[in-house]
Amino acid sequence: MDSRTEPAEAEPEPAAAIRRPSRQSTAARPPLVRELLLVVGLFVVYKVGRQLADGHTAEAFRNANRVWDWERTLHLPGEGSVQGALLHSDTLVHLANTYYATVHFPATVAFLVWMYLRRPVHYVWARRVLAAVTAAALALHLTFPLAPPRLLAAAGLVDTGQVYGPTVYGAHPATDEMANQFAAMPSLHFGWALMVAIGLIATTRSRLRWLWLLHPLLTLLVIVGTANHYWLDAIVATALLGIALAVIRLPRGAGATEAHGLVAADEAYDEADGAAGNSGGAGGAGEKESVPELVGARR
Repeated sequence: MDSRTEPAEAEPEPAAAIRRPSRQSTAARPPLVRELLLVVGLFVVYKVGRQLADGHTAEAFRNANRVWDWERTLHLPGEGSVQGALLHSDTLVHLANTYYATVHFPATVAFLVWMYLRRPVHYVWARRVLAAVTAAALALHLTFPLAPPRLLAAAGLVDTGQVYGPTVYGAHPATDEMANQFAAMPSLHFGWALMVAIGLIATTRSRLRWLWLLHPLLTLLVIVGTANHYWLDAIVATALLGIALAVIRLPRGAGATEAHGLVAADEAYDEADGAAGNSGGAGGAGEKESVPELVGARR
């Protein structure tokens, strides 16, 4: 009796295996402990540097009057127009103060963590850009101390943090040991928020990714409306970020490599579905009906 058997068909690779991170992506991810030490070290240096820039009260107010005059010469809209809209509601002012005090650092840290885990090559690029912008900002804080508009009498604005709360600053700027209140230019609140949006837009493929620009837009309205920054503070931060992005670029082909990995994973998944469908077609009517149900469930 002839007992030949058909060779078993190769089963399609499971989806989880297909979407497993590539070796190249894993190799590109820098050591976690080193990155933690580096980021914490940069933060400490920045905080110490801001404190070194403190103590220039008279110069900070002279520069504030200059900036105010420059804005009027450039016909920029008055900061009071944004604050006036906030002052129509105590709740809105409180929310703006809360956003200013609590979103800045956590949003940037969350961005870096996500980039480190999901886009390691882009993470290194983003970290370098943020470090460069922060270093340039520190240099400006040292050479151009600037009182914020909430402290400038000529501006006629309300210090919403002190009046409505919450605030991260002391009531007396000259004796504030927690923060240097004379480091308004550039606005790292806006610079970092803009980099977060740019980084997420550059590394995601969703059609809705442009909505990330709402983060820097909302940040801009908050920093101006709470009178913590001038329009020019955000403009200078944007210019510094533009220079950093022009100088610090992704390694050649790095962006394409990660994007290709996502596309390849999707194509492999679709091929696996196609193979499963063909297998069902050869196995009888019962199997034909089960395959579309499985595919539909996945989608």
